[in-house]
Amino acid sequence: MKDFINIDGIEDTAERRKVISTLAVIRERNKRGYWVRKRGVDFVLSLTALIVLAVPMAVIAVIIFAQDGAWPFYGQTRVGRRGKTFKMYKFRTMVPNADKLKRELMDKNEMDGPVFKIKDDPRITKIGGFLRKTSIDELPQFYNVLKGDMCIIGPRPPLPEEVAQYTEYQKIRLLCTPGITCTWQVAPKRNDISFEEWVEMDVDYVINRSLLMDIKIVFKTALVMLSAEGR
Repeated sequence: MKDFINIDGIEDTAERRKVISTLAVIRERNKRGYWVRKRGVDFVLSLTALIVLAVPMAVIAVIIFAQDGAWPFYGQTRVGRRGKTFKMYKFRTMVPNADKLKRELMDKNEMDGPVFKIKDDPRITKIGGFLRKTSIDELPQFYNVLKGDMCIIGPRPPLPEEVAQYTEYQKIRLLCTPGITCTWQVAPKRNDISFEEWVEMDVDYVINRSLLMDIKIVFKTALVMLSAEGR
């Protein structure tokens, strides 16, 4: 952990103590057996999902392509466990030049911390709005799970430019493999949650994760998808 989290570089005494005590708890609660079982479950479920959902996903891809003639999938560099980067896949829910337009919208950011989110984002397409509300846009990430870049349950993978702004304590959320869904993803009014609270939810997951906890998050995710509260 020390090679990823630079304890010696923390100048604030309170944060230094917080980081040291949190890492001590994580070391004490060795999760190796849990991770072996979880990887097996993730592999089987992701492979099954990709097979069962192949036709619906193909239909969604055709619909996205039909709206503007652009590639229906979107690959973006994200940061995974211990800072390792990987390409995360989603259904494209925004206009093709969304990344360039983001720079023009930075002053409208409604989230604190390094995360960028705005309500009624003008870059989102009509079909994209539906896909995001129902979280259907995340389905291609089962491929990331199959490869081992992600888990089904785990903290959401951040962008490299977001991680560049992280404190050493915030990096703790990157000590486990990122997931498609997490405790923040199923929280009521999740977009109103501050980044600091979001980090605390992820750190709590890193410390207390278990298969039972993962199962509960899966069921809550299904309810969130049915309620179409995402954005």
